[in-house]
Amino acid sequence: MNHSAPLSAPPRRTRRIVLLGLAIVGVASAVFVVRGPLMMAAPMCMAGRWHGCFGTFNGVVLMTLVALPLAALVVWALARRRRAAGVASAWWMSLAEVGMVHGTVPFLWLTMMPGAGAGIVPGRFSLVPLRDLITMGPLGIVGNLLVFASLGFFAPMRFAALASVPRVLALGAGCSVLVETAQYVLRLDRVSSVDDVLVNTAGAVLAALASRRWWHTMAEAPSDRPRPAPAPAS
Repeated sequence: MNHSAPLSAPPRRTRRIVLLGLAIVGVASAVFVVRGPLMMAAPMCMAGRWHGCFGTFNGVVLMTLVALPLAALVVWALARRRRAAGVASAWWMSLAEVGMVHGTVPFLWLTMMPGAGAGIVPGRFSLVPLRDLITMGPLGIVGNLLVFASLGFFAPMRFAALASVPRVLALGAGCSVLVETAQYVLRLDRVSSVDDVLVNTAGAVLAALASRRWWHTMAEAPSDRPRPAPAPAS
């Protein structure tokens, strides 16, 4: 009998508790950092001035954080339904699906938010690599890295067909090109820049590398099909 086996692999419940604790600490740290801007947007949202909630950067960040409990509830409901159906890796699949949506939609909303001259000024584009990167500043670079970070982190966990760095790179680049093209076509008073595509794609790839250790967990159960019931003993 191998008595060292239980010591080499910690229980799943312990790992889940650790991951949950890290997630809570991360969210709390993020809230502490942006607490000032959030407090500026909160009164407008509570007063029913929805432009302050969905039409400003501070408001979108606030609503994203407020929606975290709802996202957690959706993860729990999906996982419970899948476990009842006998689906393997029910929690991972549910977390990956909700994480992709909750972590990507707010950033897409921000990138598609029209400027003051939307519909008036013609579309603008910049196709010279690295020219706009200098003017982005640290905050702009971090923001562009996060646009498709959740997609890059969770998509390879949920879809086995995307569990490779080149495919995540193609996914991030394709999504970013679509966003930049939409900004130009819709005349949102934004500059469609090739540097945005480069940084968005880099963010997706870096996030995918961060979740690489969990790709195999999802590869063991890549579909929603329930596991076959054991054959009755003869």
